[in-house]
Amino acid sequence: MLPLDPQADIGRRAWVECPKCDDRRGCATCEQGRACYGHWRYLLSNTGSLLHLQCPSCTHVWTHETNFGATRSQG
Repeated sequence: MLPLDPQADIGRRAWVECPKCDDRRGCATCEQGRACYGHWRYLLSNTGSLLHLQCPSCTHVWTHETNFGATRSQG
């Protein structure tokens, strides 16, 4: 298990499904697409619409393309 990234700050959060642990499954709030108090991700940084995230439950680190606003070119 990875340690939390030094950039992890509870003040910078995102509500995106973790592709590794799926800890939101069965949570009524998450299933309704609302911001849940228990199933958020650390927002480590972003480049335009590309988010760099870490899950506090399993410490998995990944990137997520939101396709919102200034998107990056695929290439």
